[in-house]
Amino acid sequence: MSSIDQIRSFHDELTAIRRDIHAHPEIGFEEHRTSELVAQKLAEWGIEVHRGIGGTGIVGVLRRGNGQAAIGLRADMDALPMQEANDFAHRSQNPGRMHACGHDGHTTMLLGAARYLATSGDFNGTVHFIFQPAEEGLGGAEAMIKDGLFQRFPCNFVYGMHNRPGLPVGQFAIRPGTMMAGGAFFDITVTGRGSHGARPEGSIDPVLTACHITTALQSIVARNVPPADTAVLSVTRVDGGDAYNVIPQQAMIRGTARTMKRETMELLEAGMKRIAKGVAEGFGATAEVDFRFLFAPLVNNPAETRVIAEAAAEVVGAANVEADGPQVMASEDFSFMLEAVPGAYINIGNGDTVGSCQVHNPSYEFNDEALPFGAAMFAQLVEKKLPRGAM
Repeated sequence: MSSIDQIRSFHDELTAIRRDIHAHPEIGFEEHRTSELVAQKLAEWGIEVHRGIGGTGIVGVLRRGNGQAAIGLRADMDALPMQEANDFAHRSQNPGRMHACGHDGHTTMLLGAARYLATSGDFNGTVHFIFQPAEEGLGGAEAMIKDGLFQRFPCNFVYGMHNRPGLPVGQFAIRPGTMMAGGAFFDITVTGRGSHGARPEGSIDPVLTACHITTALQSIVARNVPPADTAVLSVTRVDGGDAYNVIPQQAMIRGTARTMKRETMELLEAGMKRIAKGVAEGFGATAEVDFRFLFAPLVNNPAETRVIAEAAAEVVGAANVEADGPQVMASEDFSFMLEAVPGAYINIGNGDTVGSCQVHNPSYEFNDEALPFGAAMFAQLVEKKLPRGAM
């Protein structure tokens, strides 16, 4: 019986696990219930469990034979701080928390692979099942790495996976080299002089200043970034004031920056600081920029891209694997693991019927029909990279 057929035999159990995680979402570094569920399942299947890696992270270790090679398989566990709009039975029970990016599905697919490999896996070596906290901009990957992830659990290769709405269930997509953008968040604090709304001559208006800074920031991508490079700079929030008739003392500009190269990100940061300071001074105000580099560009190792694509093709057929897919401007902190260890990151289809909107939408839902495909791909990858008889 093939790996996917065996995994389909416990598809109902995986679906129940996924929906339980979905109903109890936890944001970054608060995944205590999720981590405990993961640890309990791994232990139930005879897998060695290590808790508290990088905060709430879990690593399961499974060894077979005398092979010296080891690979890491990673899934993210955290939810988003947003309210769910769905009304199905397993909707979020935690107000203001929602699995709107499918991390509940990612965690469950890796658990499915762990169960199969623990009971039926045919491999020789060591598998590290890495369940990461705090992927959504809080630095969970770096926290695990700084906590000695790859010193305590050495990996020759490391692999990750993310669902993609719109890509049919049973299909995969990947590309060699740079696949996803690096990302940063920024806050610009504009300080002026408050005054009565009827007496603007007594103020240095931080709201007006912030609006001019927001407009000027768009010139960085338009006029400083080489046209052949890719960059996005988005102001997503402008805050200032509490009353209709008060010109406030301060205003805030917040947003995100995405680039495919680290040096382009450095260019955006330098340009932002230059423009914010210069425009603010022109209005008699001041501006302080807090620019936080959160995600490195995600770069797939070409050889490991081929390996994971081949593993996926062995599960679903080569026609269902896009091996040279598009670059994506979203970011993923698995990129830091790929900077430390060679590996690759693949997308799995979430379809266009269940929760057919994009991720980070209050109506999003992970498609449980994808669970056996993701679990089987991970299992196939292990048996491919750690073949019986290898040393």
